[in-house]
Amino acid sequence: MLEFVLNTIFWTLAIYGLFEIVKNIIYIYTYTNFKSDGTYVIIAVKNQEQKIEGFLRSIIFKILYGREEYLKNIIVADLQSTDNTKEIAKKLSKDYEVLKVTSWKECKEIIDNIDEQ
Repeated sequence: MLEFVLNTIFWTLAIYGLFEIVKNIIYIYTYTNFKSDGTYVIIAVKNQEQKIEGFLRSIIFKILYGREEYLKNIIVADLQSTDNTKEIAKKLSKDYEVLKVTSWKECKEIIDNIDEQ
């Protein structure tokens, strides 16, 4: 009986570890378009529902159509907004590839995982 319990615990932990590995691979694959060259703009926002769309569009315009060629991506790090700030930024990120929306914790992980080329 003890052997059965230990085997069950072992296999449960093994399966959990496998899921964690797959989750990390998917997470890293999602952000593989980040490169070490260029400048990244990280914007920490909280409860800026009224201003966030215009602000982000002005920066995106400078990157896509202006002379800001050295800018690579905009990372919007939401600091647990209680309004629609994050949803507005996510809606814009669907239209513009240069915009990524994350939480502050995820933002730190992204920065730590930027591949040096």
